[in-house]
Parts: sequence; C-alpha cells; structure tokens
Amino acid sequence: MSLSGATKDLVSEFGSRPTLRAGSLIVTIFGDAILPRGGTVWIGSLIKVLADYGINERLVRTSVFRLTRDKWLKVNQVGRRSYYSLTARGAREFERATQRIYGDPRQAWDGNWSLVLLSGIAAEDRESVRKELGWLGFGALSASVFAHPAADLLAMDEALRRIGIDRELVVMQSRLADSRHHEAMRNLVHKSWNIDEIDDQYDRFVKQFRPVFAAVRRTRKRDLRLSFQIRMLLIQEYRRILLRDPLLPAEMLPAGWHGTAAYQLCRNLYRLIYAPADEFMSSDFETADGPLPPPAPEFYDRFGGLA
Repeated sequence: MSLSGATKDLVSEFGSRPTLRAGSLIVTIFGDAILPRGGTVWIGSLIKVLADYGINERLVRTSVFRLTRDKWLKVNQVGRRSYYSLTARGAREFERATQRIYGDPRQAWDGNWSLVLLSGIAAEDRESVRKELGWLGFGALSASVFAHPAADLLAMDEALRRIGIDRELVVMQSRLADSRHHEAMRNLVHKSWNIDEIDDQYDRFVKQFRPVFAAVRRTRKRDLRLSFQIRMLLIQEYRRILLRDPLLPAEMLPAGWHGTAAYQLCRNLYRLIYAPADEFMSSDFETADGPLPPPAPEFYDRFGGLA
C-alpha cells in the first residue's frame, strides 16, 4: 500500500466514527505539536489543517469555543485574528501526560505495592480521589482500598495536595508475604483493572498503524502534509489508550501483552515522521509574530531521543 493510501485509510476511519472527537484531536495538536513550539497558533491554521481530517470550520470553532469555556484554551485577539494557546491548567495537564505518552511505559518493579485507604475521608471527597487515582493507574481492590504496584508517588502526592486531602488519607507500602500468593494477586489484578480490554485496544492500534509504518519506510521522500496527518493521529490514538493503561509491571500482565508492541511501533513511526511533520508546521502554521518558533530542546527527548 502507498503512503497516501495508508494515510487516507487512517483519516477515513477517524472521520467515520459515530462521534467525531474534534476537540480531542485539537488537544492532541496543541500538546504534541504547538506546545513545544511556543504554544500559540492562529485559529485559521487550525481550520486549514483540520479540514484534512474531515472537520469543517464550524466544528473547529465550536470545539475551540468549548475548550476555551472549559479552561483548556485561552484566546488572544489581535485585530480581527484570534490566536489560541493552552491555559496554565491545560499545559500542566499535558505535561503530566507527557512522560506517560513519550516515555517507556514499563519500568523495573521492586515488588512493592502502594495502597491508598479512603475510609478516613468524607464521602463527598471520595469521587474526586477516585478520579485522580484512576488517572494515575490505581485500581480499586475494594470500595475504600486503591492499589498500584508501580505508582508514581510524586504525582500521587501532588494530586492529593491539589484536592486538599493529602493529610486525611492513609497511604502505605506493602508487598506479598509469600510467592505462593503471586497467582492469586494476578487474578485480583485482572478483576480490578480492565486488562483484557486495554490489551485488545493495543492490538487494534498495532494492526491499524503497522501498514502505515511499512509505507513510510518504503517512501524515500516523506510528504510533509501526510507526515503531519499521520503524526497527529498516531499520538491521538496512542494517547487515548495509554491514558487508560494503569502501566502495571510485566509481572502482572498477561503473556503476549500488546502494549509492548504498540509502544515500539509508536516510537519507531514517530521517529520517522516527526521532522517532516515539523517542516509542514513551519510553513503552514502562523502565530501573531509569524511562523512557529523551533521546537524547545526537551522536545527531542521524546521516545528516548529523536535526534
């Protein structure tokens, strides 16, 4: 399959979904592409590039309005032109997600479990805590006990401080008393996290983007516009799955876990297309001061290094 054909299939599949997630794709574009390059873009540039995904101007403007209303984006009016950027909250949220999206999802595990006990907090606070812990990958072992085998404790502490109840929760470390309980713990993990569903989503991701990767590798001269389209849908789809993945250690995952292949494919494809996609942005995206500035140095740390 040619690169143009593979890209067309990607875009067609995205546009054919019952609910076209224009707002979600705009957030991906800001987080992946705009934030590392100054953080601001003219809405006309967004309208132009999103047309390639079958998203019309009215839907772009409606989606941007909603993202502004929900405090994800802010607008700066210069004459008759509107320039949008992520709010401090939006930038912070994407920075929280950056390490998960562009970093190696599997780390070494020391066998310890982090437990958070909710029984000591007021009932009206529990839903906020559950949402924050769920975002961080914690699973509910019971109504009042959340656990994770490889939790980011700094991120957890920051989230609990932000809610204002970090001193009211009991947080503790634990480990299995005996290796004989390992299989029982694996069974409990499968009941507490949607492991099979996430594995299926990773499998679909690999099947969706493997033909694109093969087509890119066969293409000597990369089309700049197609590279941008692929890069945005690649991160859009990978982000959608990854942010639901609790990032459990390999010891707790089923054999043949497709998340490993998904990460490797996403990393390898991104390394091939990020540069031509950036060239496209340099020529087609505008700010109030002209073209986008070059990417910040930390951009090149993504996926273990892009240079």
